[in-house]
Amino acid sequence: MEPFVGLLQRQQQSLVMTPQLIASIRLLQLAHAELHQFVEQEIEKNPFLELASNDTAASADSSTSPGEDPSICARANNADGPRAENSELLGQWKSIRDTTNTAAGERPALEEFAASAETLHDHVARQIALTAFTPQERLIAGELASHLEDTGYIHVDLLELALRLNVQEADVERVLGTLQLLDPPGIFARTLSECLEIQLRQRDRFDPAMAALIANLEMLAQRDFQALTRHCGVDEDDLLDMLHEVRTLDPKPGNRYQSGAPDYIIPDVWVLPSPGGGWQIELNPDTLPKVLINQTYFAEVSRLTADNSADQAFLNECLENASWLVRSLDQRAKTILKVATEIVRQQDVFLEHGIAHLRPLNLKTVAEAIEMHESTVSRVTSNKYMLTPRGVFELKYFFTVAIASTQGGDAHSAEAVRHRIKAIIAAEAADEVLSDDEIVARLKETGISIARRTVTKYREAMNIPSSVQRRRENRVRIQWRSKA
Repeated sequence: MEPFVGLLQRQQQSLVMTPQLIASIRLLQLAHAELHQFVEQEIEKNPFLELASNDTAASADSSTSPGEDPSICARANNADGPRAENSELLGQWKSIRDTTNTAAGERPALEEFAASAETLHDHVARQIALTAFTPQERLIAGELASHLEDTGYIHVDLLELALRLNVQEADVERVLGTLQLLDPPGIFARTLSECLEIQLRQRDRFDPAMAALIANLEMLAQRDFQALTRHCGVDEDDLLDMLHEVRTLDPKPGNRYQSGAPDYIIPDVWVLPSPGGGWQIELNPDTLPKVLINQTYFAEVSRLTADNSADQAFLNECLENASWLVRSLDQRAKTILKVATEIVRQQDVFLEHGIAHLRPLNLKTVAEAIEMHESTVSRVTSNKYMLTPRGVFELKYFFTVAIASTQGGDAHSAEAVRHRIKAIIAAEAADEVLSDDEIVARLKETGISIARRTVTKYREAMNIPSSVQRRRENRVRIQWRSKA
């Protein structure tokens, strides 16, 4: 066969993702804190972007007609499904809306004048300052305190610390022993056993039997009380007293002090009961950046640089990027609202009656209902939270796998089955602990078909001990109550 060289023309379709398309997709999955940071970075780079002030947002709100609601909201009716209160409003909404306007003379919040809570490190530093240390010991104590964790534990190599400070390891151990006498009891421990030992020594209760118990915490975790009686050399009554005293100890003594500012979950969507029935779904305005394009400044600068093509091209690019950001923020808000509205429509029974009525739901069902791709729904539901009458939930919480029903009805969601397992175990009698096989039988009576290994997996995920361990705990609890 002779070689052939020629030109061929072929037509094919391919998807090319522009940088702006990639950025728009990334905006969907950003949490509100990350979104605000991204917007601030864009404002620093773009001279025509600015955050809308409260006065600007107020003037924008006042420009609406008297009967028009400037916020995005929708209602989910049980019969007809969710519907927008004003379908035209949803398309006209812009990200400059702000419903958190404050009056000019509004007083600051009282929290601004509240004293900050004392942290663990502040509490320890105050005690170290009052302790009779030599200058060298105070230096060692300060270095050890810098390694103190928020839980009250310390993980540091004493020999390495001694070499760095040019002191003897025995000196470091002596200072550490003094620090372990500070408040709260159990602080500066290196292990759980040492933490419990410190607290027991301060109570003068660390006798040989208690020392044997603390040295065998694994047996205590496994509820192997017979082996513990042999190791401790005590009878069951004495062991019950020892276990009761161990339960009064604090395994993480530093947790009682505030380590920093608490982390709050700010919901992206609010779901409230509607006066006319159904549910009202609104976007939280605090999570939406209010961005404006300064067209006046663009016109002024363009007039001054009309003769410079390079400057004019730069200005046009900045204006185009600014317009893209405003459109992307609007589209992101509308997409979140559409996904949240469909989730509420699918899970309206859960909102009415609780977790036992949570329906199985997947991304494909929501994507087909709102005519979007599954990947878009997945990005929208990542790191987004919904405030409901049942509490605050991540949007992904409402997506659970389906478990078949033995009675031919609707399938059950995995989360509802976990809740049912937890309720069955909580209701079991102290002398009739149910095994996983018996739980499977109880579930089958209610129409839930599930394997034993699945029950075991769900039980372990909820940190519920096995039937053998629960039986041991109940036996100890009954003996303790009879003794008391």
